[in-house]
Amino acid sequence: MNTPNLHPHASQERFAHRVAARLDSQLSHDVSERLRAARVRAVAMRRQPVAKTAPGLQVQNGAATLNFETEKLRFTGWFAALLPLIALLAGLITIHVLQNDLRASELAEIDSALLTDDLPPAAYTDPGFLKFLKTPLDTPRTATPE
Repeated sequence: MNTPNLHPHASQERFAHRVAARLDSQLSHDVSERLRAARVRAVAMRRQPVAKTAPGLQVQNGAATLNFETEKLRFTGWFAALLPLIALLAGLITIHVLQNDLRASELAEIDSALLTDDLPPAAYTDPGFLKFLKTPLDTPRTATPE
């Protein structure tokens, strides 16, 4: 029966040790010492502590992560976290107000055009007027007696 590995990287570590042992056995003492020193430096770099830059922000090996569980944020931290949300809401409200103003000015322009036109507004709802508008210009139009 296969038992699951408790260490997910155990096979990689065994392979690395076999490669290192083989390289050490085939190389000169000088080269093997330089390789050993490079391995020690690489392991030391891998185990470096996480650098703190800002409350909740951690940067390690060029990757930034947010972590709010380890320490509580002060007011400035919360404000900095909420600032993009506040800016988004202000932008959405501004867009909404501008759209309403634009819509109202378009409707006012249509109303003023209807009221200042030669035709009365009731003519636009007349089915005969709609038929009149749909007829092509090159056909003779006859006036219908009322």
